[in-house]
Amino acid sequence: MAQTGAQLEKYSCSICLDLLKDPVTIPCRGLMSQLGSCELDETPGLINYPPCVFKPTCCLSLLSVVVEHLCSAAEMAQRVQLFHSSAGPEDVACDVCEERKRKAVKSCFTCLASYCEDHLQPHHDAPPLKKHKLGNPSKTLQDNICSRHDEVMKIFCRTDQQCICYLCTMEEHKGHETVPAAAERAEKQKELQKYRQQIHQRIQDQEKDVKLLQQEVEAINVSADKAVEDSEKIFTELIRLLQKRSSEVKQQIRSQQETEVSRVKDVRKKLEQEITELKRKDAELEQLSHTEDHTQFLLNYPSLPALSRSKHSSSINIRPLRHFEDVTAAVTESRDKLKGVLKDTWTNISKRLTEVEVLLSKPYSVTRFSFLKYSQKVTLDPNTVNKNLSLSESNRMAEQLPYPDHPDRFTQHSQVLTRESLTRRCYWEVEWGGGGGGVVAVSYKNISRKGQFGLNDKSWSLFCTTDKYTFKHNSIETPVPGPVSSRIGVYLDHRAGILCFYSVSKTMTLLHRVQTTFTQPLHAGVGLFLKSASAEFIELNSLKK
Repeated sequence: MAQTGAQLEKYSCSICLDLLKDPVTIPCRGLMSQLGSCELDETPGLINYPPCVFKPTCCLSLLSVVVEHLCSAAEMAQRVQLFHSSAGPEDVACDVCEERKRKAVKSCFTCLASYCEDHLQPHHDAPPLKKHKLGNPSKTLQDNICSRHDEVMKIFCRTDQQCICYLCTMEEHKGHETVPAAAERAEKQKELQKYRQQIHQRIQDQEKDVKLLQQEVEAINVSADKAVEDSEKIFTELIRLLQKRSSEVKQQIRSQQETEVSRVKDVRKKLEQEITELKRKDAELEQLSHTEDHTQFLLNYPSLPALSRSKHSSSINIRPLRHFEDVTAAVTESRDKLKGVLKDTWTNISKRLTEVEVLLSKPYSVTRFSFLKYSQKVTLDPNTVNKNLSLSESNRMAEQLPYPDHPDRFTQHSQVLTRESLTRRCYWEVEWGGGGGGVVAVSYKNISRKGQFGLNDKSWSLFCTTDKYTFKHNSIETPVPGPVSSRIGVYLDHRAGILCFYSVSKTMTLLHRVQTTFTQPLHAGVGLFLKSASAEFIELNSLKK
């Protein structure tokens, strides 16, 4: 701020101290900014200018200050511009600049030289130079010069696969297959484009694989979380059942304990009463036995009936007391049996866990055999067959033949559903016949009988023609690349929400994968395009062996 103030003082009026916004000359050859800002004698016809505080030549010195400042600013700007335009170690320098090399803005592949903005101008103005080929600044222009003949290498030797000059064709490259470098560049450019297309296709394929793997990770997490949740519920239910049975056994033991103790106490009480009575009689007889008067003894001597055996004592001797050792043995036996069941069940659970597979797309190994263990036998439902379709005797093939009306069948499109509902992991294959292809689909049972597979939110379908595939769901079409085959494999994991379509030939190629949530059981379905076409569900059980 202080520097700015000092600069402004140079351009201020020495009298009114205002900036020289509208300078005018006065008789003393000085400058004033605004006459109205000074105290002047405004006598009509006469203006008395204030005396100049400078010497006669000092007023003009103000102009020299302004000019000097402007020149300094212009010089500084020029220096800054020169600094920024100067070539650094990483820049391509102008080949024409002599003192301070400036950055080259273009390189001429005809002149084999690089030029800054100023020295490039002739290439824009001179007609002969306008035909030269310009490009981004290059440090390798000298590589275009033949090191042996010091000539521009404009020829390409296909025999030795290197660039040469015209003199090389007369010496060591004589008789070789040579073409102009531009022609070879055109050929290489075509190869480059093809290779780039392959790279782009590979990128798309691998991005698709990455997306599929991400979906697989999500599916694994969802499935694992669901399995953990269900397992916890099942084991919790099992624990509750064991706790309930333990409580019931405990309650029964206590109840039986109370009954048995009460019965034993009752017998003991009766025995104690008998003992008391017997002791009383024994005391009376003992007293009688001590009577000294014989007559009195005989008068008081009662008739002595035979003592009968106590019914309580006899019952105790005949039937021993019941204890609970047998209950413990029964519980132990149940425990051992449960351990055996849990052991067998855990072996089965562990086996199922090791069978959990991640179905990866190409280029990962996916064999047809790995799907056969999930093969699902399906039969077509005659009640759903469109009137233009007919089923074979095994209800496994649909072909374009007349068929009677039925209130439950599809009315507007040549398609049919299977009887079996699909709620687990399963795999099946459909073989096309008669040409024309058709539709492979999965659908909920309550799909509209007027609707077509894939044109609603209740079905997922792959449209197969002789030259391409298209996936459809909820009327949204997705082009599907992949090898065209007459056989399509379908893998479904209903619980994980995975649906995959494969092209089946000597190898299996994943065509399209769906990751969603299925809210109802699914049914397989097929549809045909032409009257001569047919579709057959392949029997896969025999291939498992």
